[in-house]
Amino acid sequence: MLSARSLFQEILDDDEAYRLFCSIAASGESQGGWENARIAALVPESRRALAPRIVRHGADEDKHGRIFNALLKKRGLRPADVPPETDYTMLLEQQGIGLAHSRLRGEERLTERDIITYLAHSRITEQRASEQMRLLRRYFADHPDIGRAVRMISDDEDNHLAYCHEELLRLAREGHGRTIQRIMRECALAEIRVYRDVSLAVMDRMGRLLGWPRPKAMALAAGIHAVYAYERLIGWRRMVSLETPERRDALGGRAVPEPEYA
Repeated sequence: MLSARSLFQEILDDDEAYRLFCSIAASGESQGGWENARIAALVPESRRALAPRIVRHGADEDKHGRIFNALLKKRGLRPADVPPETDYTMLLEQQGIGLAHSRLRGEERLTERDIITYLAHSRITEQRASEQMRLLRRYFADHPDIGRAVRMISDDEDNHLAYCHEELLRLAREGHGRTIQRIMRECALAEIRVYRDVSLAVMDRMGRLLGWPRPKAMALAAGIHAVYAYERLIGWRRMVSLETPERRDALGGRAVPEPEYA
């Protein structure tokens, strides 16, 4: 029977599949850390109070990248090259979603509109990250090898999502509501396409590594397309709602150092 749990277990049990999974995750998290660090450095003077939270966000993402690399090291594996078609962050940038890396590599201050774009983009991608980590947490929170990492990253992603809600609501009260909703809708519709394409590419790679029979691979691809159809029709709306989070000021403190996993 095909299920999320059985698929993740297959990946966990196979060294090469696990190596690819952790490498893709580590790459994406590290890229997110760099992006947030640059955004914090370029925050406009009018939004300097936001900089410490952006720094904290980036520090968490860096930590997640180190955790995935440490999980590889713990198992005696080296990071794998990330296939371009599985690079979620790069593909989002190519779709014009978020702030361009060429802009972040410069020294020109960002604008208030840029900060709105950053937070709206983060609202969408953190929704995805939070949902994925909650799924892993449901099945593997007590796993002896990855359980602690899954719980920690899941908590962080929930904090990131709460932070995005809170900051965007603050901006909406300042009169930016229509701009926020328009940018979030554009981001959400682009993200679900990229997520579909990346999911298909990852499952194709995993299928070859794990030797999946053609019917199984086709069934998984059909499932991915079905999820996309649902999200394209109505599911994207969950990504653009804003509500006061239960976790208030989720990124208000400094990042807490954590022991390395290796």
